[in-house]
Amino acid sequence: MRVLKAVLAIAAALCLAGAAGWHYATDWRPSTGEYPVQGIDVSEETGPVDWLTARARGVDFAYVRAIGDGTRRDRLFQSNWAALGEAGIRRGVIHQFSLCQPAEAQADAFVTFVPRAIDALPTVLELELDEGCARRPERAQVLAGIRRFLEVVEHHTGSPMLLKVSEPFEKAYAVSGAVDRPLWAAQEFFAPLYLARPWRMWQASTIRRIDGVDRPVHWDVVAP
Repeated sequence: MRVLKAVLAIAAALCLAGAAGWHYATDWRPSTGEYPVQGIDVSEETGPVDWLTARARGVDFAYVRAIGDGTRRDRLFQSNWAALGEAGIRRGVIHQFSLCQPAEAQADAFVTFVPRAIDALPTVLELELDEGCARRPERAQVLAGIRRFLEVVEHHTGSPMLLKVSEPFEKAYAVSGAVDRPLWAAQEFFAPLYLARPWRMWQASTIRRIDGVDRPVHWDVVAP
């Protein structure tokens, strides 16, 4: 009986420690002393956002996905974009690049769906290895496609884009050393080191919980 009680006590302690650790992880963000400008990026997977509440909880800026899977319009883009303007939060657009769609078609979709806005933050090209797209072209073909996309979209927006490059995509295609654009890196909790050049932005968490959003958000900071 004593052994059973001891085992149960240990199990209970571990559960409490796990719960406390999870709460810390979902509440964590990088120090505002080191990174004064912090915000989030969202898509239809995030669900609806109360942007006034988010602003009150420390969201200085927000990036919203406009195009997913290369050519598909994010179903919450328009409502997010309008609400951000009303809430007075600096806003920017993300295009999720696809290795399964021609770069020209992706650029056409962006120009069609995304309005030119003089108050917008620099547009972001998100480069990830999507499990829904099994195609893996040669590096030269991928880099050429990225450059074609940038040429068209930057002419539309009137400013250089940021490249949000995941670590697996960087390992596969070494984009950061080949395409001269500001970089956005992504790594949980620890500042990333996998890019060939210093990053301008860092996605520091994908599990942060804040008031105003029912689901976890991607929490981002700007390099000081």
